[in-house]
Amino acid sequence: MDARLPAHLEVSGLIRSVGADGGFGMVLSKGERDAGTILLVLVHNGVGARVYERMPELDGTRQWRCTRRQDSAHPADFQAYLDRRKAQDRDVWIVELDVAQAERFIGLEPDKG
Repeated sequence: MDARLPAHLEVSGLIRSVGADGGFGMVLSKGERDAGTILLVLVHNGVGARVYERMPELDGTRQWRCTRRQDSAHPADFQAYLDRRKAQDRDVWIVELDVAQAERFIGLEPDKG
């Protein structure tokens, strides 16, 4: 039996938690209801975008990892990356969370970069 929380419940919980903290969350792309991959776009006041997704570890767990940061010199590259990921996996959820120190909502230390 898979103990993984259905994607739609996890997304809903993240958006509600961020909202309760004064931030804003929204689904940019709705994926497969139960088992879709979740990509989180974390920003604060609309800047400093970075993408987090769960990556498999050697011990079989899946940990959140930053897989992309927006380059201020080439902002279109960031959206192009999200578009490619969506084209590669129609089941992917893309969720933007706009709140200070957004990493804390996925159990990580705040971003320093």
